[in-house]
Amino acid sequence: LYRRYGLWFRLRKLIIWLLGVYIAIPFLVKLCPAIQAKLVFLNFVRVPYFIDLKRPQDQGLNHTCNYYLQPEEDVTIGVWHTVPAALWKNARGKDQLWFEDALGSSHPVILYLHGNAGTRGGDHRVELYKVLSSLGYHVVTFDYRGWGDSIGSPSERGMTYDALHVFDWIKARSGDNPVYIWGHSLGTGVATNLVRRLCERETPPDALILESPFTNIREEARSHPFSVASTQYFPGFDWFFLDPITTSGIKFANDENVKYISCSLLILHAEDDPVVPFHLGKKLYNIAATSRSFRDYKVQFVPFHTDLGYRHKYIYRSPELPRILREFLGKSEHEHHH
Repeated sequence: LYRRYGLWFRLRKLIIWLLGVYIAIPFLVKLCPAIQAKLVFLNFVRVPYFIDLKRPQDQGLNHTCNYYLQPEEDVTIGVWHTVPAALWKNARGKDQLWFEDALGSSHPVILYLHGNAGTRGGDHRVELYKVLSSLGYHVVTFDYRGWGDSIGSPSERGMTYDALHVFDWIKARSGDNPVYIWGHSLGTGVATNLVRRLCERETPPDALILESPFTNIREEARSHPFSVASTQYFPGFDWFFLDPITTSGIKFANDENVKYISCSLLILHAEDDPVVPFHLGKKLYNIAATSRSFRDYKVQFVPFHTDLGYRHKYIYRSPELPRILREFLGKSEHEHHH
């Protein structure tokens, strides 16, 4: 009897403790919106952890150069530039100056904006750079301030400014070569912020590619598997968890931005995406397709069937991807030269 009472006492203690945590966490998030910002960015999650970002060759990128650029005072960002596979032999042993000059060679450039968590050396990101390089593109990618070995504090404004700085750096070196912007996941929010600004100043990119995009960060946060479970059991979920995101100045309003973008748009989304639900990508496409700003440009949505298993970050594995890009960007290059 005593043993049974002791067990019940410990169980009751555990239940009270869990209930306390359950109640305390929402209030903590509400009182410190910075916590919610960290959960959106996940910039503190550095996976894979032990790689040296100064040595892209360790990730099998033998034709890649590591740079550091300074978008603002007290902000330094780490950049990787992978040249097209055709230049692989020439690139061996070359310095940064050679790589910068190579941007002026007759190959298009893709500026890749990665999603939250990890670094520019993330496995699925590296695999995509290899695919794009093999198709004849320069790939320039970087870690936003606060990610990887980049210095500074993350914010939506800061991430967008970093992307603008890198875009201008590319354009100063790429001559007449087409420059495309590719955003993945959270990076789609940075991409549409950037392209909206570029279109407003009348220097649009040659095309925008959004992989696994959402409509806006609030709708994405509400659609996340964790949130879907929480909204069923937690009253006031929006007030506790979603309002602090807005308070932190984090919007990533793709649905608003596309109304001000005037360049070709390609959206890629896997039906079995467990992180950014497929229906959000489709919804964004429907908004863009009916927007007046795109009336003179191609807007295309490419779904990838659930059976393919590409989920949130494996679309690079699609044997159809080279054809999709060739057909879509081929038209953009035609528009660029005429």
